[in-house]
Amino acid sequence: MSTVLVIGVGDLGERLAAGLAGNPAVGRLLLAGRSVPAVAAAATTVLSSHDCLVEPVRLDALRVEDVASLLATSRPDLVVQCASRRSPWELVGRDDPAARAVAAAGIALRLPYQLAVPHALMRAAREAGFSGPIANLSLPDVTGPVLAALGLAPTIGLGNASVIQLRARAAWRATHPDAAKAPLIRVIGHHAHVYGVMQADPPTDPDHRCRIYVDEQGNRDDDLAYQAPGLAPGQRYNHVTAAAALPVLAALLPDAPPLRWSAPAPHGLPGGYPVRIHNRTVALDLPPGVTAEEAIAFNQRMSNGDGVDHITAAGTVHFTPACQEAVADIAPELAEPLPIDEIDTRAARLDDVLRN
Repeated sequence: MSTVLVIGVGDLGERLAAGLAGNPAVGRLLLAGRSVPAVAAAATTVLSSHDCLVEPVRLDALRVEDVASLLATSRPDLVVQCASRRSPWELVGRDDPAARAVAAAGIALRLPYQLAVPHALMRAAREAGFSGPIANLSLPDVTGPVLAALGLAPTIGLGNASVIQLRARAAWRATHPDAAKAPLIRVIGHHAHVYGVMQADPPTDPDHRCRIYVDEQGNRDDDLAYQAPGLAPGQRYNHVTAAAALPVLAALLPDAPPLRWSAPAPHGLPGGYPVRIHNRTVALDLPPGVTAEEAIAFNQRMSNGDGVDHITAAGTVHFTPACQEAVADIAPELAEPLPIDEIDTRAARLDDVLRN
């Protein structure tokens, strides 16, 4: 029976914890977070719903030494990173100028909120000598390549490309109601595609759509990603994200059967790709005729939709002109290049701007 450590018990963290607790291969689940009441409530909810040992753990996931100690003492078979400084849904419903400007800049502008915890976790894993798989939910399409540049890439990301895959499968099933099972569907796409896919709103330029490959032969059908019924942005997306992430987590457990899926940031690559997970390792599973270089270049271009112009070999994030323009009248310094050692300062500045 496996031990799984889940860091972060917000809405998605608790959903993933519940899904893992229902997996018969998981015998012990550690739920870790900064808020004692929140962690206790989540643990109690999960253990009351499933036949699994669930333990609440108070953890400040930004403290590298504390995370390293927990990894060394608990020796989990899998770590699931769900924590961030602030929820990506925080600006939903706000209509003040600062919130509008920051939202219009693209989610990469809020990278300091999403990068801090996975950065601390990966440093802690290195310090503790932890070599097991680590799955990161926190904006993996962008945080993954930053961490990879620092030699700290998580094993794989969660959500995003997996969500697109589920949406494409739903659309395929709607037109093949009598089929026993859906065909293999492989996705090459970026987080920047997800909102359009979820709202059934494809980009005008076909070259900017995520790439969908059907069957072993990899027949292209990009429209399939945009044909399921649209769903307005909001926390309902978390239900789909959890459903998309749980097969990946199950496949990373010891003795799990192989899985062919699509997922973001395998080994820190930008964007999402088809992958094969077997023996707790992750490898690309690209369609015939598609090279890794081509897939990576496509996702790097699509990262502009999140506000990323490029990421340097040192992990410094440069933002697009559109991102810079969006906050030019509010706080232009927010869109200056972001090196890893400035994420705390930039997060504090974001806090100041969004409080006004």
